[in-house]
Amino acid sequence: MDQNVISVIMGGGRGTRLYPLTKERCKPAVPLAGKYRLVDIPISNCLNSGINRIHLLSQFNTASLHNHIQSTYQFDPFGGGYVDIMSAEQTDSGETWYQGTADAVRQNLHHFNDGKNDLFLILSGDQLYRMDFRKIIEHHNRLGSDLTIAAKAMHKSEVTGLGVMRVDDDYSIQEFVEKPTDPAVIESLIIGDKLRSTLDGNPDDVVLASMGIYVFSARVMRDALSGDETDFGKEIIPGLLGKVSLNSYIYDDYWEDIGTVAAFFDANLALTDELPPFNFFDDKAPIYTRARYLPATKVNGAEVSRTLFGGGSIISQSKVTHCVIGVRSMIGTGTELQDVVMMGADWYETDEDRQENAELQRPNFGVGKNCKINSAIIDKNARIGDDVELSPAGKPDGWSEGDLYVRDGIIMVMKNGIVPSGTKVRA
Repeated sequence: MDQNVISVIMGGGRGTRLYPLTKERCKPAVPLAGKYRLVDIPISNCLNSGINRIHLLSQFNTASLHNHIQSTYQFDPFGGGYVDIMSAEQTDSGETWYQGTADAVRQNLHHFNDGKNDLFLILSGDQLYRMDFRKIIEHHNRLGSDLTIAAKAMHKSEVTGLGVMRVDDDYSIQEFVEKPTDPAVIESLIIGDKLRSTLDGNPDDVVLASMGIYVFSARVMRDALSGDETDFGKEIIPGLLGKVSLNSYIYDDYWEDIGTVAAFFDANLALTDELPPFNFFDDKAPIYTRARYLPATKVNGAEVSRTLFGGGSIISQSKVTHCVIGVRSMIGTGTELQDVVMMGADWYETDEDRQENAELQRPNFGVGKNCKINSAIIDKNARIGDDVELSPAGKPDGWSEGDLYVRDGIIMVMKNGIVPSGTKVRA
């Protein structure tokens, strides 16, 4: 059967739960693991699965995303591959922005040029996982499915913000509930012994949660989007139950939905573990990103432990513990960082830049001397002066002062933010 796979990555809405990381960028463009962007994960999974027709749907703060995609994913003219960003646009048939995941795909159907045997692979742009999509596609075809939903077994206490499904032993989906809150409903969706026995460790009290990864047959996709429903999880999938063949594909490996500041922070710092839950060191399925041609990081007598460096940084005589340090980061003498995600800078400052900074009494890029910072995210191009102390201790969610913001128990320095020398934020 002649079958093409059209990959569609959902760029998400305003990303309010990730604010202020999404103040000046969309969710897929948020930096990850010192040198990547969130969008590199689904794109790399596609490329490693032999899928190179990739469409990225986004509409909020797309400038940095466009720059990253254009600088990173360049294909030769013979393979037919591309990564195409599709932002919301006014047309003769409509002038509205994307109203939801399904509406975003609907507004772009005229671009896809799909055939009757083709498949749509719908992906999220803010998750950390590694999946060979050929396996879910083979599962979809073998079962003769019209729609296959990737599912992750999770404890019943962890799924209130996700779509949850009841699945028979033949993988057919019998019920789908979006973001259930009633404990009795969640209890009714606990998976049976046969499916649970296929999971690593055979865990108890687990349900199957939707990963937001769907494989649609092209015909069913177009039929499903012929109405005015706007969201896959809330409307499209429940509306297809009992009408077409719906099946699940159980994914039993690491998967993290990076939808909140806390999830982003924890997922990054987990990469510093001796055996991290997500392995970037897999040359058989690499995660691709922009080639920057940076020099190696230089550590000048610093005490460093459990820390990941993105490259091109200069770390002076400091103490860096359990941190992720992004590209072109500068850390001054006497500074102590613990539990910090530092995103680095987009360029190196010149001697002229530093002279101008001195005249303006503005700190240079990075963290100055004799600072103490813990439980923090330092966004791109931030400038932190000398003798600064930053901690979220005692500060409520939503607390802000200048370019500082506290959310989920983490203090953040905003992108391009300035923290003057001597600033003290502590309990």
